[in-house]
Amino acid sequence: MLIRDLGLVDFQPTCEAMQKFTAQRDNSTVDELWLLEHNPVFTQGLNGKDEHIFETKNISVVKTDRGGQVTYHGPGQLIAYTLFDIKRRNIGVRQMVSHLENSVISLLDTLGIEGQARSDAPGVYVDGCKIASLGLRVKRGACYHGLSLNIDMDLTPFSYINPCGLAGMEMIDLKILGVELTMAQAKQQFVVEFEKQLQQE
Repeated sequence: MLIRDLGLVDFQPTCEAMQKFTAQRDNSTVDELWLLEHNPVFTQGLNGKDEHIFETKNISVVKTDRGGQVTYHGPGQLIAYTLFDIKRRNIGVRQMVSHLENSVISLLDTLGIEGQARSDAPGVYVDGCKIASLGLRVKRGACYHGLSLNIDMDLTPFSYINPCGLAGMEMIDLKILGVELTMAQAKQQFVVEFEKQLQQE
């Protein structure tokens, strides 16, 4: 697995780069994990319904090809994009989702926080509030898009939408939970936990 730290980048060109990477990859292409933050943007999944967006406050809404409804990305949120050949790894998309969810749950556990996954709504939750969102796209046996984990961010734009189509869902970040973690630390800890999940295949 090749790990790339892309820093703070716009969503649209990053999404196009993922699509291009996936379209051009072959059986020998090394899987990649992209770690980054996005400038403020709402992204709407393939099933996205406009009724879940009440307000934009001049933040762009970008339709994208991942699963799920609308979510918000902004600085202070760790994005982990998994460009993986799941067919080669002999795992299904549900197992990939579990790898990502369990990586966050394990990371939270090291910080003394109990996180949970939900069978009816992908992501990771703490006391009923959502701290991590998830959406994947699979083409030709390879997946892209991935996970967003709220570290220390302005959560206000989440109030302009039904996050992931969940009315009344409260979004939280590590800062609200009393954890001071830099983005660099978050990236490092996520990689450690994600690699543990991959080793269990």
